[in-house]
Amino acid sequence: MIPKADGGERPISVFCLEDKIVQQAVVKVLEGIYENDFRGFSYGYRPLKSQHDALDALTVGIKRNPVNWVLDLDIRKFFEQVEHEWLIMFLEHRVRDKRIIRLIRQWIQVGHYDGDGRRVRSVRGMPQGSVISPLLSNIYLHYVFDLWVDQWRKREASGRMIVVRFADDSVLGFQREHDAKVFLSELGKRLGQFGLSLHEDKTRLIRFGRFAKVDLKKREQGKPETFTFLGFTHICGISRSSGNFNIVRRTSKERMRATLSKIKDYLLKHRHDPVPEQLKWLRRVLQGHMNYFSVPGNGLRINAFRTAVQKIWYKALKRRSQRSRLNWKKFGAFINTVLPKVKVLHPWPEQRFDVKYSR
Repeated sequence: MIPKADGGERPISVFCLEDKIVQQAVVKVLEGIYENDFRGFSYGYRPLKSQHDALDALTVGIKRNPVNWVLDLDIRKFFEQVEHEWLIMFLEHRVRDKRIIRLIRQWIQVGHYDGDGRRVRSVRGMPQGSVISPLLSNIYLHYVFDLWVDQWRKREASGRMIVVRFADDSVLGFQREHDAKVFLSELGKRLGQFGLSLHEDKTRLIRFGRFAKVDLKKREQGKPETFTFLGFTHICGISRSSGNFNIVRRTSKERMRATLSKIKDYLLKHRHDPVPEQLKWLRRVLQGHMNYFSVPGNGLRINAFRTAVQKIWYKALKRRSQRSRLNWKKFGAFINTVLPKVKVLHPWPEQRFDVKYSR
């Protein structure tokens, strides 16, 4: 059992080397089958698709379509609630080899060890930590969510509708509020048929989009709300250069606080390590953070993160001795030259999206 971000615990299954090799081989075989079936709005754990592709698609979709309402979906404990029999039934729809089905059934039922060292067999859920779990989760949601959403969009929606899904995180945009409310009501029933449910506290329908900003100018509505997707808080804004509607993406405050907390704990535990080793570790952490979050418009939040890391390291070094002569003026000048500089590492969403999906 390992700790979760919300303070709880979840089981993790660590497979032996032989199982990992066979699982990777099965993943390659299944990808050849299901990549032809998966919908274009599914981005999670697929070849040649990444989190930034999903973020680009969401931004472009909202800016280029008459989206007025955004539905931020959260499935409650998805990886722990997957029904095994439904998953096997979905697999048998495309996979005829009984040996592959038998292997997958063994993997998903492997279970974990409890606090007393007793093995607990899984009756539902995915073995988190295994190589094949992401693909199996995609297959499950393909039949439960993607196919149903695709048909609902074509048959039931009276206005425009966009969908972006990354694993169990989904964001949908609607032109009309009525469509969004009807969809949310019917989605709850659909998920219930397959052992899943929506997280009521984290699932939100908010006013968001180009026309929400127009209403703000006319003072007919309050300030549009924000939502978080894949670590970024999305905000309605206006481009400084053109004055047109724009979506501002900032690092989520919750994600930023969690990362800084981990850095602080590490530096306090390793404050007596040689300074060059600490610097080498900090450079990797900061560069990794920038590689993901350095998108256009997020420079202020990245700068704030870099400054916070500097202060955390300064305080950790000060605690190495009660008679430390380290002062911020000299230390700040030093660290500012050795840590990676803040710069934009990703293009604008439209540029990358149009190049990748140009017809």
